Amino acid sequence: MEQDIESPVTIHQPKLPKQAREDLPKNISKECAKRKIQRYVRKDGKCNVHHGNVRETYRYLTDIFTTLVDLKWRFNLLIFVMVYTVTWLFFGMIWWLIAYMRGDMDHIGDSTWTPCVSNLNGFVSAFLFSIETETTIGYGYRVITDKCPEGIILLLVQSVLGSIVNAFMVGCMFVKISQPKKRAETLVFSTNAVISMRDGKLCLMFRVGDLRNSHIVEASIRAKLIKSKQTKEGEFIPLNQTDINVGYYTGDDRLFLVSPLIISHEINQQSPFWEISKAQLPKEELEIVVILEGMVEATGMTCQARSSYITSEILWGYRFTPVLTLEDGFYEVDYNSFHETYETNTPVYSAKELAEMASRAELPLTWSVSSKLDQHAEGKPIPERKGSARQWALTEVLMRSRTVSQTGSCSFRRKASRGTCNPTRPCTYALCNYFSLHLVINAACTKVL
Repeated sequence: MEQDIESPVTIHQPKLPKQAREDLPKNISKECAKRKIQRYVRKDGKCNVHHGNVRETYRYLTDIFTTLVDLKWRFNLLIFVMVYTVTWLFFGMIWWLIAYMRGDMDHIGDSTWTPCVSNLNGFVSAFLFSIETETTIGYGYRVITDKCPEGIILLLVQSVLGSIVNAFMVGCMFVKISQPKKRAETLVFSTNAVISMRDGKLCLMFRVGDLRNSHIVEASIRAKLIKSKQTKEGEFIPLNQTDINVGYYTGDDRLFLVSPLIISHEINQQSPFWEISKAQLPKEELEIVVILEGMVEATGMTCQARSSYITSEILWGYRFTPVLTLEDGFYEVDYNSFHETYETNTPVYSAKELAEMASRAELPLTWSVSSKLDQHAEGKPIPERKGSARQWALTEVLMRSRTVSQTGSCSFRRKASRGTCNPTRPCTYALCNYFSLHLVINAACTKVL
């Protein structure tokens, strides 16, 4: 997967004569040569946000456990080694001070003298005894005697503090090792997102897959649109986040991720892509962040995988190549074709424009016939036919009748009686009042001699 923070989009310029190229302003040529788009979330899922000027740094120390877990491995290992080394040296120094203050160093080898710790003859031996005490090794060569009450108290304190240090540091290492971040490495997203027709509707789609045989339990998918906006009051909101519906109300956002799945977002009136067409898409500065969440089946820990798509990674008029095939007794997934797409016939209009075209084609004759008659009367060319054959047949009959006389009268026979036709009104206005898809129409415009 790509890990670039910035995805350059190179714009090829036409070849110009050398003199013309030298006359171009340098800042314009550099700006047009390469356009960089800054990502909010990188392709590998890491957020491209850095926190600066944080004055309340003490808040990190209030949650020291999470702070240690979030550190990088090299710092975590360094702290792990330093904590144990410092505690061993600290208590080793105290053991040496007790022996020095009691005079044990002056009676080394004296069989009549009872020291605090047997065979402790210097700082090195005190340091080794501290390690043996805290790690409960107990080689048996150095041992505390019952004639040293201060040594017994120190032994209790070191045993308790050593257990706390062990629990804290081993817990940090265990949590850091068992973090499900590496599990997200085997959750893959398609390199590109595509826009094409699905079930007669314009949809934005991307593909997700799981490379492991151990599945993600309770997997769910969601998507966010990252795009700066300006409110009606003039307030500028950088990197505004807008939800992209990927099946929340229908339950399609909850996945059974056994094989790669294509996640679809229907572009409707509630979609942020409602007014975006193929020509307008490259001009938009937006980013789609997709988030896949679930529990790791082996450990039960929550895992989250992220990726993003910028405008240059959204392909209009493409579909994903199928990767699932039926073999002898099992299904096989070909991950070599996971990122592959193929071109398909897709309108270049936005979903809003497509909906307006469809609504015009389905409008009743109260709208379409009157406009066609007015265009015919003014001598304007009639556009390409849209709508049903029945509508156009009635339209052509009425237009022919209109050419006979400009002052005609109309008579209608309808299923339901809703008033009478005014014979004195021109045929065009009568049609506007009485035509409907639910009427059975017999129209005859007679010439007034």
